[in-house]
Amino acid sequence: MAETLRPASELAKKASKPFPNDSAAYREARTALLTEEIELRRHLERVAAQRRALPPGGKIPQDYEFVAEDGKRVKLSEMFGKFDTLFVYFWMFGPERERPCPMCTSFIGSLDIPARDITQRIALAIIGRSPIDRQKEFKKERGWHNLKFYQTTDDAFPKDYRGLADNGDEWAGIHIFNKAKGEIHHFWGGEMGMETADPGQDPRLAPEIAPLWSILDLTPTGRGKNWYPKLDY
Repeated sequence: MAETLRPASELAKKASKPFPNDSAAYREARTALLTEEIELRRHLERVAAQRRALPPGGKIPQDYEFVAEDGKRVKLSEMFGKFDTLFVYFWMFGPERERPCPMCTSFIGSLDIPARDITQRIALAIIGRSPIDRQKEFKKERGWHNLKFYQTTDDAFPKDYRGLADNGDEWAGIHIFNKAKGEIHHFWGGEMGMETADPGQDPRLAPEIAPLWSILDLTPTGRGKNWYPKLDY
């Protein structure tokens, strides 16, 4: 039997306490917002539970081959190591690019430190189309130490998993693969893009997993309309 949750408004009213010099209007509005934040937390948990309950996704068409940082060729199945779950981020750093995508760089940077924790439970791989030496050079430039980078050996993987168009356009992609009973299946992939964006918004995942945007969402001015991360400032 599902547990009956107390109304979010009731929890918010109990938890809401004024900070120094709060006005009555601020505290009333903040308590109303706290109610919505509690509801959002509950909705995120429902979405996460629904995601975990997905049936098996499609079996991978082939055991894709990549080049690891030590120059050796490895297959997707080998990236799992001792785990049955693999998180893949495909970043926009094709060989035709002078420098990698700043948005991808920002997100990968936010993964480097927590990668030590993440890889206690699942495997994690960063995949790009540029030669592995270029990726390693940029990794060193950014001071990343905890992420494993891989080079695609052909365009099969990015084309199959929506990272590369026939005209050469690249898109970043997050994918979760699961290994069970000797088979690898695609468990989940980000599918929100321009066609799912609301008016006035850039495409974004739901929930937002990049700390950059989540932190800016807490501020009075939010994300802004025309600001994006850069490689250098």
